[in-house]
Amino acid sequence: MDEERCNGCGNCVADCAEGAIAIIDGKARVISDSFCDGLGACIGRCPTDALRIIQREAPPFDEAAALAQLATLKTDERKNGVAPSPHAAPSLHALTPQLGASPLRGTCPGTRPGSGPGWTPGAAPWPVKLRLVAPDAPFLHGADLLIAADCAAPVTPQFQELLGSKALLICCPKFEDTAATVDKLTAIFRQADLRSCTVLRMEVPCCGGLVRAVRTAHQASGTACRLEERVLSRGGVDMTA
Repeated sequence: MDEERCNGCGNCVADCAEGAIAIIDGKARVISDSFCDGLGACIGRCPTDALRIIQREAPPFDEAAALAQLATLKTDERKNGVAPSPHAAPSLHALTPQLGASPLRGTCPGTRPGSGPGWTPGAAPWPVKLRLVAPDAPFLHGADLLIAADCAAPVTPQFQELLGSKALLICCPKFEDTAATVDKLTAIFRQADLRSCTVLRMEVPCCGGLVRAVRTAHQASGTACRLEERVLSRGGVDMTA
């Protein structure tokens, strides 16, 4: 972080899903190296090119510590009666930027049919990646949830139809830590009070890990929400329709 170039705008803070950055004395600073996963989402929004990724010795990313930090910040904000600060993950703010005006089928993900505005490009709460979303993100509460394999959306033109008015999370069981995935899903089931959960997977064997993780978390949480599994062929055909 180049302090001479930094103007303290805070864009990088809002774009850091782990809460690793804060504005201190008018400049962006890393709170802790262990909160940073090195993704670099903060860099693209910096208007002064004050941020860059370098290689150096640093503590490994600690997701549990980062989530605990976000929870502490949110608790402090609630106690003080203030709105969520940009330290919190974007999903805690239920961001809904209106980037387009062409209405598509359904309602904004996370709302119930007929209870929200028409879905438009960019209106969905962000992020949608499972590992980046806080278990108590507002858009998950009381929702019908679709947990889709990363490959699902690109292979089928019917993805928006399958999504409908559901809240969306995506995950790839082949490249994610299974235990961490189960822990995150268990926390979501316990805290979000979901109405239902649909798993949209590919027919390939590795996608079976996503279903197993969801079922394990569902059982561990003790939730009563309904589970459904939908399977797409490699050609994008819904084999369970």
